[in-house]
Amino acid sequence: MTIIPVILSGGAGSRLWPLSRTAYPKQLLPLRGRETLLQETARRAIEVTGSRGLILVCGQEHRFQVAEQMHGIGIENAAILLEPLGRNTAPAIALAAHEALSRDRDAVILVLPSDHTIRKISALTEAVRNALPAAGQGALITFGVRPHSPMTGYGYIKAKQSGLSPIAAFVEKPDLETAKKYLASGNYYWNSGMFLFRAGTYLSELKRHAPDIERCSAEAWRGVRKDLDFKRIPQDIFAGCPSNSIDYAVMEKTDKAMVIPLDAGWSDLGSWGSLWDVADKDARNNVALGDVVLKEVGNSYVRAEHRLVSVIGIEDCVVVETADAVLVASRKGAEQVGAMATELLQGKRSEANLHRKVYRPWGSYETLDAGAGFKVQRLNIKPHASLSMQLHNHRAEHWVVLRGRAKVTCDGREYYLTANQSTFIAKGLIHRLENAGSEEIELVEVQTGDYLGDDDIVRFEDKYGRE
Repeated sequence: MTIIPVILSGGAGSRLWPLSRTAYPKQLLPLRGRETLLQETARRAIEVTGSRGLILVCGQEHRFQVAEQMHGIGIENAAILLEPLGRNTAPAIALAAHEALSRDRDAVILVLPSDHTIRKISALTEAVRNALPAAGQGALITFGVRPHSPMTGYGYIKAKQSGLSPIAAFVEKPDLETAKKYLASGNYYWNSGMFLFRAGTYLSELKRHAPDIERCSAEAWRGVRKDLDFKRIPQDIFAGCPSNSIDYAVMEKTDKAMVIPLDAGWSDLGSWGSLWDVADKDARNNVALGDVVLKEVGNSYVRAEHRLVSVIGIEDCVVVETADAVLVASRKGAEQVGAMATELLQGKRSEANLHRKVYRPWGSYETLDAGAGFKVQRLNIKPHASLSMQLHNHRAEHWVVLRGRAKVTCDGREYYLTANQSTFIAKGLIHRLENAGSEEIELVEVQTGDYLGDDDIVRFEDKYGRE
């Protein structure tokens, strides 16, 4: 029986601000090692299922990062479905189910969130193997994580019996005393958000219990179009799809729902506290990452991304430093980081959405300095990549090449620049910058003008399909 792995890569991961941000969320970050959570999940999915034919569902704003991260670990044939806007997990899984059925009418899909960690992959593999016969016969199976503590941050699943079992109830996040009772009972599990079922069965149950979602998802799938390495879902159709989770839309209503216990060192890495839980600690129970110096500190998580961070005389704290923002919170107070990130976003603070270094399909740019009427950025352009043919109505640009060979098109003229050479692009001129070689280009861009927002771009031609 064919198992097709499906990875859901939506969400902003706001509870891990300032490291995770809307434009570059936690699944795209290397939070635990050299590889990102998305890359770890992709490798895990392949190992568990034996299939490299991944299906990934992500927001269109993250499409190039997702594709590049898959290429970075040698996965070249993944189907990347682009949601034009988020509609929660029920519609996202429906789109993936249609993709799976286009390959195999009897396909079973293993649905994995992209931002979890599992230390014992062999335990997940065994659970999938044990659940597969029931999934093949029409069960909708979720993986219930055996709780090792009375966690109040997870939803719970109550099983009717031990082992692979029908589900008695889905339970919302409990208070501490209730969570202790769940732990003692032995028949409650943490809700992992991972699933195994036939793609066709899921769509049938979705049609039965959430017909509006099934109908809209099917219509959107019929309108899908290929765009470079991606499959675009039409926004005009998908915008009308109700937003709902698979739990609320299907699993809590169907009579086919089952749970299989999983003891695999699982964590959803949803907060700074969960990152502290899974990380290696020093003799005083601290997690210290980056250039960190601690003195009389205990039970804390301290992370430095860009500079020295010194912490003295505190207990049970979270300190996270990035290039443009610093978080300091008690470990208990860190549970409110998501709400604070939402407030920053509502206040239109750029730090809620963007890092100082911003990734684009052609490479990246990093703002080094800014003030009234000027901005200084460092651009890194990948080999054979190019910016769009564009003009700016409000700013001029001065480019200084630090390394590499750049091809410049400006006002109908083409010329080349190498290290220590520069050029000036006047306001209103149509221009483009290309990497003409096999070495990455690094250059400094000085912008001057009365408005320096990133939306001052009129594109005439773009190889990446951006408007």
